[in-house]
Amino acid sequence: MSLTGSLDLRTNPDRVSFTFTVENDGDEPVTLSFRSARTADFIVLDGEGERWRWSEGKMFAQALRSDELAPGETVTYDGEWSSPVSGTHTAVATLEAENQECEARTEFSV
Repeated sequence: MSLTGSLDLRTNPDRVSFTFTVENDGDEPVTLSFRSARTADFIVLDGEGERWRWSEGKMFAQALRSDELAPGETVTYDGEWSSPVSGTHTAVATLEAENQECEARTEFSV
């Protein structure tokens, strides 16, 4: 089982939009198991410190859920940072499945 992540973003002075794509690049189906409605998270780092986290202050429905990705299939997750702080940052997207790991990073400037 192998998951590969990629992170695309669009920057504007008033917001940064994130799209995290997770692909099953293996030969077998992969089941993603979640404990809540939070399926992915987006973090913005400023140097080594955390500047912003998409999930902070949000509430998520607590419900067990599973999604299956066939070989070659992708799933995308979106997030948005309103009123971003100017500067150069590193964006990190993480899959929040309890049984699989996948992450993607990219640097950007606002």
